[in-house]
Amino acid sequence: MDKLDRMKELINILNEASREYYAKDNEIMSNYEYDRLYDELVMLENETNTVLSGSPTLKVGYESVEELPKERHESPMLSLDKTKDRQALKEWLKDKEGLLSWKLDGLTIVLTYNNGELSKAVTRGNGEVGEVITPNARTFINLPHKIPFKGEMVLRGEAVISYSDFNKINDTIEDVDMKYKNPRNLCSGSVRQLNNEVTAARNVRLYAFTLVKASGEDFGNSKASQMEFLKDQGFSVVEYHIVNSGNIEQTIEYYAEAVKSNDIPSDGLVLTYEDIAYGRSLGRTAKFPKDSIAFKWQDEIKKTRLLYIEWSPSRTGLINPVAVFQPVELEGTTVQRASVHNLSIVKELELGIGDTISVYKANMIIPQIADNETRSGALAIPCECPACNGKTIIKKINDTEALYCTNPDCPAKKIKSFTLFVSRDAFNIDGLSEATLEKFIEKGYIHQFADIFRLNRYKEEICGLEGFGEKSYDNLMKSIDASRKVTLPKLIYSLGIINVGLSNAKIICSEFDYDINKLRTAGEEELSVIDGVGNVIAGSFSEYFKDKVHNTELDELLKEVTIEIPRFNTQNEAINKKTFVITGSLEHYENRNELKELIESLGGKVAGSVSSKTDYLINNDLTSTSSKNKKAKELNIPIITEDQLNKLLEDQNM
Repeated sequence: MDKLDRMKELINILNEASREYYAKDNEIMSNYEYDRLYDELVMLENETNTVLSGSPTLKVGYESVEELPKERHESPMLSLDKTKDRQALKEWLKDKEGLLSWKLDGLTIVLTYNNGELSKAVTRGNGEVGEVITPNARTFINLPHKIPFKGEMVLRGEAVISYSDFNKINDTIEDVDMKYKNPRNLCSGSVRQLNNEVTAARNVRLYAFTLVKASGEDFGNSKASQMEFLKDQGFSVVEYHIVNSGNIEQTIEYYAEAVKSNDIPSDGLVLTYEDIAYGRSLGRTAKFPKDSIAFKWQDEIKKTRLLYIEWSPSRTGLINPVAVFQPVELEGTTVQRASVHNLSIVKELELGIGDTISVYKANMIIPQIADNETRSGALAIPCECPACNGKTIIKKINDTEALYCTNPDCPAKKIKSFTLFVSRDAFNIDGLSEATLEKFIEKGYIHQFADIFRLNRYKEEICGLEGFGEKSYDNLMKSIDASRKVTLPKLIYSLGIINVGLSNAKIICSEFDYDINKLRTAGEEELSVIDGVGNVIAGSFSEYFKDKVHNTELDELLKEVTIEIPRFNTQNEAINKKTFVITGSLEHYENRNELKELIESLGGKVAGSVSSKTDYLINNDLTSTSSKNKKAKELNIPIITEDQLNKLLEDQNM
């Protein structure tokens, strides 16, 4: 095992030990063993002059900015010419050698290192001007912060979020309408965050694909040597293979098979001449460099007939059009459905029932409609919701038209609302999947939230349902009974009030001393002045409790559940009823949540932004020029370190 591989192994071992110890109070190795491995890592970092992202020897400070600064690239970042023809790719290469690599589907970043340390990271932007995202890049989970090479080095890489991480992030979002559409969009939004703590939570990776400059280094005119040099510096490099006219078709086929199970999003391949000087001698066109070409997957397109549009309502009332067509085989699987996303796309394709349409899998994965040959434009947009026959309306948001159901009692809305109600961050009831809830609502067992706790009235009927039996019923009842004790923030979140998440619910409940009657009668103005709430959330919250039906249903729910009032140690006057904002990296706490929970347990509040109501800003870097530090200084709000906070805690406990 080489030194870089050993460093990666040590980082994983040490970080896992820290997580177990601090987050779970579980010691999986002795202090002696931890120190021994830590010292080994420090020694290897010194020997290699490399510090990899995620190293426990490294502290990445978190900071927020008002906007991302812009910067012009030294030379324009041109797009690549493209082909979908394998033979054309072979003819382009001719008798030369080339590097064939993945064309990753993320966000291109230009990185600059000076004196062995990352000094700048800039997005591609429009090719001429990009956004400076250096603090965000420091949080990429595989990006080296320190490298052996001490000269000026510039490289380009693709920031990506893997499919597995994308799915994990989406799994934490209960509301189907709020889930991210694809890894590329999530990555783009994550990399361009104004707060790099958000970037850090998204598991962004960077794969280097081009070395632009490395002062004084000689690579023997070899592109492959440049890639190996980047590997030696600690970078993850995009997978590549050296090809010629004899093996290029076979190598393309390898990638075509690999993309089906590849965890990193890719929308094709890139072919670059191995001979650097030859590639440079070709120059460029006004649009494209001539030393490289992109190969886009030749989408397997099949013609089929549109059978009907399935209009699928959601909890928010949005009705999504889904095209259902005669089944076709695409990329080895049978496909018969494809999302059309919104009315604007329906109109653009001029869809009509019976039309001949072309379908394909985008990036060989997601079924899409490519074109409509018939273009009858005869598709009727439903005036009634398919789930409740309520009136529909067309809303135009950001130039995109979408269809909505206006009926507040729509069963489809209820199904999504009940799904939220039983979710992990709400009542956390196992055994009530969306499909099961749909079945119970359809049978008339559930009309309102309280009915979930009265399902024992239908024991005989439930046991007789397909997929249910005595044991399944008993397990469901145990899960329901276990959920009868609930905290007020979770109960408020479970109601599905628009714009109110669990964190907002915690802030509001704390402000009203966990008194549900005070919450129900709070006015919009009273709510809007709460730090971290604002007018939009206040309006949604107030409107919800003005509704008599909502209040009646809540009264019924309160007959079935017990609200657990949190017990706070309010003896600590330095914390109790004080508002804190946390920023920057932490040294004594595993993460911000741990510190936040400590403050809240002592009766304090933690807000997301500095305002006149903030009592303390916690930041270990008192000299930071972050926007929060600037705001605190403008408002004469004390900025304290963790050590100073802990001193306050100790003084109060004496």
